[in-house]
Amino acid sequence: MAITIAVDCMGGDHGPRVTVPAALAAIQRHSDLSVILVGLEDQLRPLLKGDEGGRVAIRHASEVVAMDESPALALRSKKDSSMRVAINLVKSGEAQGCVSAGNTGALMAISRFVLKTLPGIDRPAICTTLPTVKGHVHVLDLGANVDSGPEHLLQFGIMGATLVAAVEHKERPTVGLLNIGEEEIKGNEVVKQAAELLRESGLNFVGNVEGDGVYMGDADVVVCDGFVGNVALKISEGLAQMLATFLRQEFKKNLFTKLAALAALPVLNAFKRRADHRRYNGACLLGLKGVVVKSHGSADPFAFGNAINVALETAANGVIERISERMAAIAAPQENV
Repeated sequence: MAITIAVDCMGGDHGPRVTVPAALAAIQRHSDLSVILVGLEDQLRPLLKGDEGGRVAIRHASEVVAMDESPALALRSKKDSSMRVAINLVKSGEAQGCVSAGNTGALMAISRFVLKTLPGIDRPAICTTLPTVKGHVHVLDLGANVDSGPEHLLQFGIMGATLVAAVEHKERPTVGLLNIGEEEIKGNEVVKQAAELLRESGLNFVGNVEGDGVYMGDADVVVCDGFVGNVALKISEGLAQMLATFLRQEFKKNLFTKLAALAALPVLNAFKRRADHRRYNGACLLGLKGVVVKSHGSADPFAFGNAINVALETAANGVIERISERMAAIAAPQENV
């Protein structure tokens, strides 16, 4: 199945010098992938190599959404931004998904305005993959909604489970609810009510998951509201950076520790590869009528290429259609009551 991904080449901290090489590398890895590079054509054209085999197109966009720009301003005033044009390509069907490293708030606002949400989904959610001792976990929401109700957390669980079932071919992925304790009596009223809804949903709900359980692999999908999810993610990123800094400092203390670092180099390199955050770059904006993937703004070509991989897998496995079908199936019995 041939898939076309629209790439917002102007978004992020580095713009075309990262996004274009990443897109060109992606089509070399995937024979079924084509890309539409969206942005200022005079900046994109010189970066092409000329051996893309007809699988790369350029769509000019005259405006760029700044990383610190107001989402409302970007939505109202920049209708020819690279971000807006890329999302429009998904809306028109010319692309089956889009990837942007640009302003997260603007990407969510424009995506929701242009694509709309799926029937039965009140709010889109940001879903990404994190490493665990057992492999990896999908966590949502990571910042799209700072105040979610129980029914929204249920919808997040359905979307996350559907994504994992489709992409990883797991028939019944486990779903956990992020909480301050595993006991049913723990948590605020929103979390307690969400747990009840999840238990009755037909999902493979394994109950509450504490913060440490996320990285221990207690569930395939962990659900939380966007405020909690974003704070947890940023704390995790800060902890990883602190540990890496401590490790470097300890190995550089003296000649003995420097020699120890040389001896441990194979283990350190293996650890670095295993914990490399770039491998997990690319967060899906689930709940929209189209595939939209957010890359980290500081992504390098390797990381941005992984975000393109996420968009390709999400589109190729029909995740949007599966979520729509799941929500329709849930709504059908209620309509017959």
